[in-house]
Order: sequence, then C-alpha cells, then structure tokens
Amino acid sequence: MHLNEKPVLSVKNLVVRYGEGCPHCQENLEKNRCSVCGSVWAANDISLEVYPGEVLGIVGESGSGKSTLMKALYFDFAPTSGEALLRDYKDGSKNIWDASSAEQRMIRNNIMGMVYQNPVLGLRMNYSAASNIAEKIIAAGSRNAGKMTERATELLEAVEILTSRMSEAPKNFSGGMQQRVQISKALANNPAILLLDEVTTGLDLSVQSKVLDLIRKIKAKYGISILLVSHDLAVIRMLADRTIVMLDGKIIESGLTDQILEDPQEAYTQQLVHSLI
Repeated sequence: MHLNEKPVLSVKNLVVRYGEGCPHCQENLEKNRCSVCGSVWAANDISLEVYPGEVLGIVGESGSGKSTLMKALYFDFAPTSGEALLRDYKDGSKNIWDASSAEQRMIRNNIMGMVYQNPVLGLRMNYSAASNIAEKIIAAGSRNAGKMTERATELLEAVEILTSRMSEAPKNFSGGMQQRVQISKALANNPAILLLDEVTTGLDLSVQSKVLDLIRKIKAKYGISILLVSHDLAVIRMLADRTIVMLDGKIIESGLTDQILEDPQEAYTQQLVHSLI
C-alpha cells in the first residue's frame, strides 16, 4: 500500500511511565500498573506509522494510552523513552523528542496541528475566532496582517463558520462551533499532520456528524494526514483508513479499518465491535 512512500510520522517504542519502574515491571503488570513498585505504564512500547494523506484511527477505552500518545507527540510532556520522526523535520532523521524547545515550538506551530477533546486547551476563549488563527500564524513567524485576515477567513469558511462571527470570541460559541474553530486554528499553517483527540466526545449526535463530515471534507481538500483518537468505533469506521486498537498502554491489534471491524482477532476488539452493533 505505501511501499515507496515515506511516512509523515513514525513512532518507535514510545514509553511513558509514571514512577521509577523496577526490574519486575513487565512481568507484574496488572492492567498497566506494576504490582511490585506501583509504576504506571501509560504507554508501553508503542510503535506506529502514518502515511501521506492517510487517516490512522486509534481506538481503546479510557486509560488505554491513546491520549498519552497524542500529548507526548504534541510535546505536552516528555516521554520516558522512544523516538518520533517527522518527514518534514530534518527529513525524518532526528527524534523530535530530542529537539531543543525552540525547535519543538517550531514543529508544533508548523508541522503539526492539534485538536483537543476540550476546546479550552486548544483555544483562547476570550480572543476572537480570527485572532485564535492569527496567533498560530504569528507563532510560525508571519507578521502580514492582510494575509492573516485572508487565511482566517478562508479557514473559518472551510469549517462553516460565518464570516460575520469571525470577530466573536469562542466562549460565546456552542461546543460544536468551538471544535470547528479549533480545527481551523490547527490548520492555520498547513501542517503535515493533524492530531485529533476525541474531537466529537460530548457533542450532540447531529453536531458530531457535522464535525466528522467536516473532517472528511478537510482531508479531501488539503490532503492532510490525520492521527485520530476515539473510543467510539462509529467515528473510526467513518474516517479511518487503518486502525490501531490499544489496551492498557499497549497496541493489541492493528490493520485496515474494515478488516478490524469485520473480523476482529483479539477478544477485546471483538467485545468493542460487538458493543457497537
């Protein structure tokens, strides 16, 4: 499928551990906690690749390590060990977690876009919708006010927010609209990869389907690669080309989305799929 293409993102052996760890951790894990020393392995040897224009879905229950992976990728905290390579950073030759803080800021602002489950984490609620987008553009080094206004208009139109509301603050918007502003902000600098963390959780069903439809349109329009985390298989089915199933900090199954939903191999995945039907 992707034999000749270089992945946009490659994660190798990511570990996020809370606690010192001990020689007995791996054989004494109860769920993801060591019964000997009490350390929690939030991400336990995670490896994955995202290819150009692909949507990779990550599904699993709360506490499976999905959001830990996303936040580590977006530098919300430093992982215990592992490497992540981005095609658009040093041609995929340097671990982004070893980059300086200035380089990590550059990566956050130029190469990645993040949409959090809680819009408060991704937006300044008192700034206008347009200023939120401008802030991201300024962070990437642009100072041209005209271009910023143009880009904010284009992106807010792409997420179906009326230009008449551009100067309004997201705190006045509904949850679904806040998510759409967050998506437009994440796209501000044409990132190579978009990280979507449970973007439809807590939204009404009708709003959810609008947001998902919008993500599909954006993928088609900008050809962007997406890493999509959800505990909802209906979301994964609608958007993801390939899917990874996580449990207790580990990847337990991966494959084409259809294959995983039609013929799940692991007992946990079977349970997930049957709870959807």
